[in-house]
Amino acid sequence: MPDRHAYSDEQLEAAVQALAEPGRLEAAQHAVAAQAPQLQRILNQALEDSDWFGSAHQAAVRQAASAEDLDERATAVRTLVAEETRVAMLIGVAVGLELAHLLDHSRED
Repeated sequence: MPDRHAYSDEQLEAAVQALAEPGRLEAAQHAVAAQAPQLQRILNQALEDSDWFGSAHQAAVRQAASAEDLDERATAVRTLVAEETRVAMLIGVAVGLELAHLLDHSRED
């Protein structure tokens, strides 16, 4: 595997802040939309490989759905959805970083 550039915390923080600029993600969103089915397969495979949707997750779904108190059930479901979103986002970021690395490396060749 080719050498990777190590980013400082300051570089990463500045880049994340730049992502918040209006319109900054439009081109990336267009490119990602064109590759959505392939990226979805990668996300599904990563979630499966990490056993995210295994028996522990299924138990958490059952527990959230079966809470007797409506407010408690709603809170449990919201928490579960937030956790799933965070995991998917982190995997998505990792895929994006690797994709950027591969694209940069292909330009060097």
